[in-house]
Amino acid sequence: MNKIVVDFLLRGASFRFPQQSYHALRRNYSFKSDISLDKIYPSSNLRLYTPSSPSAVGDKFTGFIPLEKLDVTHSRSSGPGGQNVNTVSTKVDIRFHLESASWLSENTRKRLAELQKNRITKDGYLFVRSELTRSQQMNIADALEKLRNFIRAAEKPIEAELSPETQEMLRRRHEKATRERLAVKRSRSQTKTERGAPLL
Repeated sequence: MNKIVVDFLLRGASFRFPQQSYHALRRNYSFKSDISLDKIYPSSNLRLYTPSSPSAVGDKFTGFIPLEKLDVTHSRSSGPGGQNVNTVSTKVDIRFHLESASWLSENTRKRLAELQKNRITKDGYLFVRSELTRSQQMNIADALEKLRNFIRAAEKPIEAELSPETQEMLRRRHEKATRERLAVKRSRSQTKTERGAPLL
């Protein structure tokens, strides 16, 4: 056998990878790559965190939802999905006590209780559920976005109720438009009928 190959095999047999253990995202690994997160981002602590609340303008909702004030639970999703559905709890339920939610204004809480009364339990908890995807994190994001939309809808100004005169005017306008539409349909139908072959 070639001497170079023999030397390479002998060196390879005596070579050992350095056993390094490190901790990232609560997992222990025995090998540390050159492109590991702590080498790419040396100033990062590799932990997920909630950003601080943006400065609020009056009582207007800024879109920030404090996660520490929410009760987030996970459970098994329904529907198709293979073994992933049977092993991973991807369905997300977010709930919080509406009356004691200090991060919302009082008017918003009252309006939210009116608009989302079917989502409020007997104990006064508002819950939002999401099982849109097979990912737990994506479902959390979807549930939070639903909650933001509910809050923004509750902050919209209440439209004034129409007067009886305005309602009567709108009703007559709708009836007139319906009559004109049906007249055009009859005219078009008569035109197509006349194009047919003459009956003998």
